Amino acid sequence: MARNIEIKARLVEGIAAVLPRALALPGATGPQHIAQDDCFYAVAHGRLKLRRFADGSTELIHYARGDTLSAKASDYVRCPLPDATAADTLHQALERAQGLLGRVVKRRQLVLVGSTRIHFDRVQGLADEYLELEVVLGPGLGDAAGQAVAEGLMQSLGLQDAPRVAGAYLDLLR
Repeated sequence: MARNIEIKARLVEGIAAVLPRALALPGATGPQHIAQDDCFYAVAHGRLKLRRFADGSTELIHYARGDTLSAKASDYVRCPLPDATAADTLHQALERAQGLLGRVVKRRQLVLVGSTRIHFDRVQGLADEYLELEVVLGPGLGDAAGQAVAEGLMQSLGLQDAPRVAGAYLDLLR
């Protein structure tokens, strides 16, 4: 199981103002443009989504994290699917068995800073633009250190006072 520390915030200034600051961070690479289409299913614990990418690849992702405004730990498991037919069949099975909670379609610009992913998101159906920061926790980097990295990056981006989002985009759409 993988683990990261996440912060999600609404970008009052918008992506156009913040993206250059992210690209100016030491070691920053990108941006990489990513289109994602996520279907969320009802589950007893955490969140389960089937993610489809514009290139046709698909993965099933389960994650569990607290819905708080602070930098929070997220445990996740990603399961790549072999092809679109398998993804379609899995979607049908999950929808029938668990129920479909909703769908989130987004366009991302990804900037990498070391092992941290900074996503600049535009979500279909939401007027605002968002930042999702994920500090990947590897060997020797615990929650407290990851939270310090996340908060430090928010400060470096000038976003220490940005309005934070507690839950998932699906929650905002509902």
